[in-house]
Amino acid sequence: MEIEEIHRLAEELLEQRKYSLLRQMLNNLNSADIALLFDEMDKKEIPLLYRLLPKEEAADSFSYMSREMQKTLINTLTDRELRAVMDDIFLDDTVDMIEEMPANVVARILRNTDEETRKIINQVLNYPKDSAGSLMTIEYVNIKKEMTVGAAINRIRHTAVNKETVYTCYVTEHRKLIGMVSVKDLLMAEDAMQIEDIMETNVISVDTHEDKEEVAKVFNKYDFLAIPVVDREERLVGIVTFDDAMDVMQEENTEDITKMAAMTPTEDNYFNTSAFSHAKSRIAWLLFLMLSATVSGSIITHYQESFKLYPLLVSFIPMLTGTGGNCGSQSSTLMIRGLALDEIKFKDIFKVMFKEFRIALLVSTVLAVVNGLRIYIQYGDLQMAFVIALALIAIVILSKFIGCSLPLIAEHIHLDPALMAAPLISTIVDICSILIYFKIATIVLHIAV
Repeated sequence: MEIEEIHRLAEELLEQRKYSLLRQMLNNLNSADIALLFDEMDKKEIPLLYRLLPKEEAADSFSYMSREMQKTLINTLTDRELRAVMDDIFLDDTVDMIEEMPANVVARILRNTDEETRKIINQVLNYPKDSAGSLMTIEYVNIKKEMTVGAAINRIRHTAVNKETVYTCYVTEHRKLIGMVSVKDLLMAEDAMQIEDIMETNVISVDTHEDKEEVAKVFNKYDFLAIPVVDREERLVGIVTFDDAMDVMQEENTEDITKMAAMTPTEDNYFNTSAFSHAKSRIAWLLFLMLSATVSGSIITHYQESFKLYPLLVSFIPMLTGTGGNCGSQSSTLMIRGLALDEIKFKDIFKVMFKEFRIALLVSTVLAVVNGLRIYIQYGDLQMAFVIALALIAIVILSKFIGCSLPLIAEHIHLDPALMAAPLISTIVDICSILIYFKIATIVLHIAV
């Protein structure tokens, strides 16, 4: 069933007070779908609906909910109910939630967790916000190299109930990470074999202070389900799981998209962000781009005498600037994506520029021929057709160079390449296009400026 249909059915069952049927319906839903359902329900119905969920399902659904919904529930649950939720959700989810909650809600959450958990939460919160340490969970399975396979499997059975993942077990010695073994390897090995004989010693790990975006790239490169996190002494302190890496990838993609659209990224989703916050995130870039466009106006004013002699010159400005902006945006988009996927590096800048030059020659030749023929047929002016064709070739080549080089330079000087996207590229290219166009026109048409 679609979420709208589930919502309608839940409303009907609540209205008719058929709580047993509603509980049965909720039991058949996935935790992520239950979280979506809660977002659709009236806030006054949320506490009752949540209390109908089985204990484990309630905790799982809670971790999928939006921060606003979690805040609503925390404010309505009793201390005993909140304590039950905190006991059942994974530590990394608790930390993520605490980071985004107001102080009074955080105080209540911490008050309803045990002393050991509070200590661990505070330790994780002390890591830099965008680091692997802030992203990790300490709920992993660790075993010793001298254990037998049978003993390791027995340990998993007894300790893995509250662990976030059991697909990979980590071998430690004096807390240092020395190897790893998958559950599949354990199941395929003989019970009497020692872990030391089957473990993988070439373990890829990340440092606690590694940037979370780099951690996500490691997942993307190696297709891991989890990555161990070690401190400076190579001691295992936690793991980052695939679901957390996916969240980071989504956050980074969202941030890049907003920057590419000339907006400052916002923390919350679209509807939970106020109109004032939306305006504030957009106005700075819009002002900058608007004021930058005055340069184009100044150039046009400088060449106003040319319009008197050749009024037709003005009509081609939108086409030339638009084509230049589009060409530059195509190149910058490919560069930004290539940098994000680690396919392109700054050292490749000359290789990239040579490739874009060849692309620009092919593209500009086709555009120049088509436009030159159109202008000659439409206006019968061979000189004007030549001016536009020549200007198009020069503008497209320059636009491609600007579009491919600016994101690479931004990355090299530790700026976000997404800043060098369509709006900024278009503004820069507009200025250059107008300069090139009128320079070619004045030379070919013998216009004195």
